[in-house]
Amino acid sequence: MDTAKLELAAQRYREAHEALDAARYDLQLAVVSALSSTEERGAQAQVARITGWTREQIRLLMKAAREQA
Repeated sequence: MDTAKLELAAQRYREAHEALDAARYDLQLAVVSALSSTEERGAQAQVARITGWTREQIRLLMKAAREQA
């Protein structure tokens, strides 16, 4: 067994997973910021289109953000 290749693959996976988590967190912050700073009609629908998230996911995210504040 080539453990060096396995270790490298495992490290790359961990780094990619961490990067994905960080990107998700950044996107969530951007969504909360964008929606908190506007009352524009259709803003949630526009965010849903851009992110690919459902409006329900966005509503839950905004609810969690309000509860934390």
